[in-house]
Parts: sequence; C-alpha cells; structure tokens
Amino acid sequence: MPPRRILSIWFPRLGAERLLRRATDRDTRLFAVVSSEAHNQVLTSLSDRAEARGLMPGQPLRTAQALCPDLITRPQNRAAEAGFLCALGRWAERFSPLVGLDGASGLLLDVTGCAHLFGGEEGLIATVRQEAADLGLSLRCGLADTVGGAWALARFAGQGVAPVRSGDAIDQEARATRSRAAKRRHWERGGGGPAVQVTSRIAEIAPPGLLPGMLAPLPIAALRLPPKLVTDLARIGLRRIGELADQPRAAVTRRFGPEVMLRLDQAFGHVPEPMSPSAPPPRFATRLSLPDPIGLREDVWAALTRLTERLCVLLQDKAIGTRHLRLEVFRADGTLQSVDVRLARTVDRPEAMLPLLEMQLDGIEAGFGIDMLRLEAVVTSRMETRQGESGMGMGRGTAEQDAVLADLITRLGGRIGLEVITRRHPAESHIPEKCATALAAAWSVPAPTPWPWPEAPRPLLLWLPEPVMRPEEGDAMQPFRWRGRGHEVAGATGPERIAPEWWLDDPRWRSGVRDYWQVVTTRGERLWLFRAYGGQISGGWFCQGRFA
Repeated sequence: MPPRRILSIWFPRLGAERLLRRATDRDTRLFAVVSSEAHNQVLTSLSDRAEARGLMPGQPLRTAQALCPDLITRPQNRAAEAGFLCALGRWAERFSPLVGLDGASGLLLDVTGCAHLFGGEEGLIATVRQEAADLGLSLRCGLADTVGGAWALARFAGQGVAPVRSGDAIDQEARATRSRAAKRRHWERGGGGPAVQVTSRIAEIAPPGLLPGMLAPLPIAALRLPPKLVTDLARIGLRRIGELADQPRAAVTRRFGPEVMLRLDQAFGHVPEPMSPSAPPPRFATRLSLPDPIGLREDVWAALTRLTERLCVLLQDKAIGTRHLRLEVFRADGTLQSVDVRLARTVDRPEAMLPLLEMQLDGIEAGFGIDMLRLEAVVTSRMETRQGESGMGMGRGTAEQDAVLADLITRLGGRIGLEVITRRHPAESHIPEKCATALAAAWSVPAPTPWPWPEAPRPLLLWLPEPVMRPEEGDAMQPFRWRGRGHEVAGATGPERIAPEWWLDDPRWRSGVRDYWQVVTTRGERLWLFRAYGGQISGGWFCQGRFA
C-alpha cells in the first residue's frame, strides 16, 4: 500500500485576488482588502505589488495609507470569500476526489495514488500552480505524509527565522558590546544554526520518510501553535522545530502544556491526524433530453409531468421537501430560459407542484424548439409531518387547513409575488398602532396563541392622529369640529389613559400622555378621540379612529 500523501494549497492573497482576478491591470494595482477589528481598520489581504511596497496583512490602514497614498481598498466580505473558497474546493476535485477546506484560505487534498496521473508529484504541483495562475490566483503548496507537515511546508518552506530573542539582534545589545558581537556570528554565541534560504520549489515536497528533516529548520509557528505559545518558546531560545524536537518531552509538556508536543507529533506522523473532506451538498434535480425538439404546450406539459414525478421520488427517498423549484428550458439554438417557482410550504408530491408549474407554461418561449428540460429543487428542507386534530371532535384537521391555506398563498404569490401577501401577528406593545405587526405569509406561521384581548374596545379603522377643533380645557361632551364639519356629541365613554414607551423616542408620541374617549355623535358616528397633555410638543384634541 503506498504511503499517505497530503497536498496543502494555501492562497495567501485570496481576498484581494478574488476581486482583482477580473481586472485587466491587476499586476500594477496597489490594492488591499480591509476589515474592522477592535475599532481599528487593518489590512487582511494585499495584491502582489502592494506587498512589494512593504505593506503586510495585519497592518493598520492609516499606516498603510501613509506609506502608499495611492492604495486602493475594499471592505472584506467574509461570506463571499468563504463561498469563493468552496468553489475552489470544487475546482481542486480534478486533482483528487478527497478535498477539504483548511481554514479561511487553504485547501487539503489527499493525493495518495493520484500523482502519477500528472507526471509525478512535481508535475502535480506544477499543474496546480499553472491552472491557478490561469484563474488569476497565486498559491503555495506543500506535499508531505501528514496534514501538519504539508501545512507547514506550504506556508513556511524556504523561510528563515527572525531573531526575536532579546540580545540576538545587534541593535538590542549594549553599546560597549556591539563591536565585539559584530565579529561573531549569532550561532557562535550559543544561538541556533544559520537559517538556510531554500528557493527551489523542491522544498515544497517532503519525500516519504524524510519529513522530520524537512521540518527541522522551519520556525515554531509552522506547528500551528497559538501566537502566545510561539512567543513563549522563542523567549527560551526555541525558534525552530528541530530545536524543539531535541528537548525533553516531559519538561516541555510540564511548562507549556500538552498542545506543543501534540502538534509536533502530528506533524511528524507519530499521532494520526484525520483529514475531513468536504461533503458535496445534496442536489435534487432531474433532466429530460428529447430526441427531437418540441414546441407545443401539450408536449412541454407531458415532459414536465415526467420530470416532476421523478423529482418527487428523489425527494421522498430522503424525506426531503422543496420550497423553491427552478425549471430550465434548453432550446435548439443554444439559448436557455429559466423559470422559478416559490412555494409557501415544503412539498414533496407532484399534485402540489404541477398546478404551480402549469401557471408558468404560458411564459415559456419554445423558439426553434426545446431539446432538453431540467427541473431542480433549489431550496430543500426536512418534511415535517404533523398529526391532524380531526379525532378530537374539532372537525377538519389543522394540518390539512394549513396545507390548503399554504396552497392558496402559493397560487396568489405566483401571480402577484409571495412577498406582498402578509398576515398580522400580535405584538408586545400597548401603543394602538404597534399592537400588531405584518409578516410575510409565506415565511411565517399563524400566531400560536389567541390574540390578547385589550382592556377597552379598539376601533375598526385606525389612522394617524388628526387635529380636532374644540376647547382644550373642555370635557369630551363638548361639540367639536373635525375634517371641516361640526359635530355634536351624543355620548362619550372613557377615558382610557395610554402613556408613551419611555425607553423609545417615537416622534408621534412626543405629545405626552393621552386620554382616549369613545365619542358618539348625533349623526351616529362612533369616533376614537384622545386628549394629549403635551410633552416635547404641545397637546390638544385629536381623532385617531372610527368604530364599526
């Protein structure tokens, strides 16, 4: 059995090159992607030319703009970068069937038994690098027997170790010892050996069995340790993996914890580290290729019926339903037309899908003929089966009622749009205009509890407060003038006092506390009047609604 071989692919400029890959002058642009961290904007990804000017990830934006005033920046979109990395994972499946995501900018491939298809391991890496360059992406690769070893080679192969210990750099030593220290190399004064700068791409490949020697000159950070642990190890002179491997394991574990030796053993292959390939998302779609182009409505309907039945079989086998269908019509001249159908509930049966698809047939143009149709369930979810309540003496089951209502919403939404169909839900507020809220009927459920009963009756029609002309100091039985007409009062019920929500600054309630009255006029009108006592603005009498 051949030894296990892991290929790590790292995209050091993923965020910037995702945006620059479509630009024609991407090689000449000073470009950076910026994110906000701890009330400060920092650089997260740079173009090649920006890095050549001395900029680096993690640098504050104000410092970068001082060094490069012509720097072009864009905000970071983490979701778009994650989606782009997933797309790159699908691209990498041509090199190995086992591909997994590695952090926010890397991929892991199990290429065991795959390298000979590309002329060996060097040919495989060359092919990966060339195809990535064709996509406008730069990358670094590492190939080893372990996940940790491949990760280290991809990110640190050929790099030296910076002097971080106090006294290693000549400018950190005392003035009297600088001239003497300059005559001796740091490894002659008890430090580690000189770092070997390897520029050959062969350093990215660790032959089987030679991984410890390839990792020995790399910095401690190549073990995927936290930055604080790397700093603590550097303070005692352990800056390379080889130096750490020569230390007593018990002493290192006792001082720095078990994570250091665990990462070292994983990199060397003493402790197995699994690689988790990314599972492809399930796709539910059916396709029907026709021997001759069709164009009649009856033929399209017959083909659509067969597609729907086959799709429902796929969904039912997995106990999955769909809320979004997409029909793609491929014409004989190479053009494509797609039709989207959104549903108000999750369905998995043809009788629930076909009436909605039939409504879209008139909008399909056959052109020179249709030679292929494809039906896909775009949005899927688990089917939820609820037992009806018909056995409890309540007549028709609630599950069946919900299904009928959802089908009605779907049919109406197919004509006017699902987002314009709303339902009212009770809200936790005593303010009259805030006691209910509107939700999209297709993506909400009826209120689980009965509507709260108000302490006093509420009007059937409610509008914004309109001023009423009457003496401010008078009572509710005095005549008033509203909407250009005089009204005599036959009776009044109240008052009902409602105070504004003091924790919110509602401009419509700046008139202060209100006393509401149900006023019946001599014409038979039953109005809802209130008297505002004044707050940030003056008060007075207003009319806000009408009872049935």
